[in-house]
Amino acid sequence: MAPRIWRRLFGRTAPVRLDPDRADLVVVAAGFEDAESCSAVLDRAEGLIEDAPAVLRHHLRIPAAQVDRVCEIAAQDGYAPAPLTAASSDELQALILQRVQIVDALHCAQEKSRMAGLAQRHDGFADGWDVLQPGH
Repeated sequence: MAPRIWRRLFGRTAPVRLDPDRADLVVVAAGFEDAESCSAVLDRAEGLIEDAPAVLRHHLRIPAAQVDRVCEIAAQDGYAPAPLTAASSDELQALILQRVQIVDALHCAQEKSRMAGLAQRHDGFADGWDVLQPGH
């Protein structure tokens, strides 16, 4: 137990491994209401396994001309674009940025805020986020 506390306090964790392209990943938590806290979303999450690797995805809408720059900036923090399943509007392109990590309310809130700022600085919107883990 003690090593986990030290890792959380000092942010030094071993790399988290989970293939974000696994076919058995299911959404276990989702926050698309801006006023709802990440902790409230995670508290009501069904099937979320705490302290297990998860895919945290941020759903953005970005002007097409800005998508490459947004992806480049997000890549500095380990994010990669996910394959899209939804169509984009004429003005804004749907973009899902994802990375594998251990999800907790504090880090989720920090990343939600970071993605909102990134989208806003590039004339876009952060619509929400979700968490995927293997279905059991």
